[in-house]
Amino acid sequence: MDRDRDPFGRARNARPRDGLGRLLPYGSAGVQRLPEGVPRSPDAALTEAQRLLDEGLPFHAHEVLEDAWKAAAEPERALWKGLAQLAVGLTHAARGNAFGAVSLLRRGADYLAPYQDSPPHGIDVAGLRRWADELAGTIEQGTPDQARSVSERPRPNLRR
Repeated sequence: MDRDRDPFGRARNARPRDGLGRLLPYGSAGVQRLPEGVPRSPDAALTEAQRLLDEGLPFHAHEVLEDAWKAAAEPERALWKGLAQLAVGLTHAARGNAFGAVSLLRRGADYLAPYQDSPPHGIDVAGLRRWADELAGTIEQGTPDQARSVSERPRPNLRR
């Protein structure tokens, strides 16, 4: 069977996805996917990711932050990786995957730690680490349904 391909010939699943990135059956109405590999300035990546978080689309915010991570120079790669992991941790919480949410929230916060004393791009590293730790703790104490409802709380603010 032929695989779905993007315009560049790379294998890419063309099935629609819901707002949390879960695959839907072919022909279903899904949420429009963002193109991958879009070069953005740090400011543009943060603005777009925050918009997506505010709209309840953490999976899509993760995709934007992952692009920034892959394009970043070495001194900031871990920063962008940490931000992407926070967004995917929120995605797991919204899906009811408490274990995955806690793991990724904590790992993302750990990646941000080296940037706390001198955060670049106006990123609220201390606030994000505190938010991730509090959310992970709350999720650990609850059920998958509670993890889903916890993810409905106000979204993290990436900037101060």
